[in-house]
Amino acid sequence: MATAEYAIATLAAVAFAGLLVVIMRSDEVRGFLLAIVRTALALP
Repeated sequence: MATAEYAIATLAAVAFAGLLVVIMRSDEVRGFLLAIVRTALALP
C-alpha cells in the first residue's frame, strides 16, 4: 500500500511541476516576475 501512495504522490508532484512550467513559459507571468525582481533590486 505504501508503494502505491508513493507513486500517487510522485505523479502529483510531476503534474504540479508540469503546470508550473506551463505557467512560467507565459510571457505575461515572466514579465510580472521580472518586474518584481527589478523592483526588489532597485537601489533607493
